[in-house]
Amino acid sequence: MGVLDGIQEEIQGVAERAGKSVVGIGQRWGIGSGVVLANGQVLTNAHNVRADEVEVTFPDGRTETGRVRGHDIDGDIAVLEVETGDSPAIEWATNGAPGIGAPVFALSNPGGRGLRVTLGFVTGTERSFRGPRGRRITGSLEHDAPLLPGSSGGPVVTADGRLLGLNTHRLGEGFYLAIPADEALRDRLDTLARGESRGRVRLGVGVAPSEVARRMRRAVGLPDAEGLLIRQVEEDSPAARAGLGSGDLIMQAASRPVRSTDDLFAALDAADGGAIQLVILRGTEERTVDVQLGGGDQAAS
Repeated sequence: MGVLDGIQEEIQGVAERAGKSVVGIGQRWGIGSGVVLANGQVLTNAHNVRADEVEVTFPDGRTETGRVRGHDIDGDIAVLEVETGDSPAIEWATNGAPGIGAPVFALSNPGGRGLRVTLGFVTGTERSFRGPRGRRITGSLEHDAPLLPGSSGGPVVTADGRLLGLNTHRLGEGFYLAIPADEALRDRLDTLARGESRGRVRLGVGVAPSEVARRMRRAVGLPDAEGLLIRQVEEDSPAARAGLGSGDLIMQAASRPVRSTDDLFAALDAADGGAIQLVILRGTEERTVDVQLGGGDQAAS
């Protein structure tokens, strides 16, 4: 058997072992992929689900309406409750995270348009990227198995068809990131499968980064200052209730300097739904503002 014959046999074997667990998400706009997590449960990216219900297409062509059981938008994962029929749950890899150079296979079924299987290699580990609402997702697996649009939410697997990660982010020319299928992901999915959607506390603001903030302040004759410039405030958000407004510069959060959105997110996470004290600059006047965050899925940043 030649090398190419061996590669073909490996790809066909992966398709046979894991392909029966790969589903399509959506049918027209915003299509994606997913994978059967357990009987009656499908795992996909949160950004593939834009409502409480979504169409799920199985390998045999059967289409069912899936309902969101739980979602973590900041972590970009969602568990759907749907009749999975004879489609088996994918098996998880048990040998830990693969190293650079390890061969991997990416599977997808973009919007139910048919199974795709591609071969690639791990090109990086412990990578990070920003999720749908700007928070950093860390620990991701980078690989170069080619993916069509609509492949996000599909699995990355080993040669024996076991789950290594969930494709979620394209890095430009030929590189992709997958959320690793580790114990932390198992724990999060268990929570979502129980119907406990996970949301992180948020201020309810849209911000400009510090370099943009400096340029905008200079443009109106204000002195330079380090921080994030509030460009919009959502109605009835914690920020709105605390009196924050467009043009305010967030300089500190919980007594720590704010130089990036990551600094702000870290302070909000540490507050854990309670209150947080911000130091802002309004024009040239420095003010201290106490913000009652509340719990759960607050809007905006």
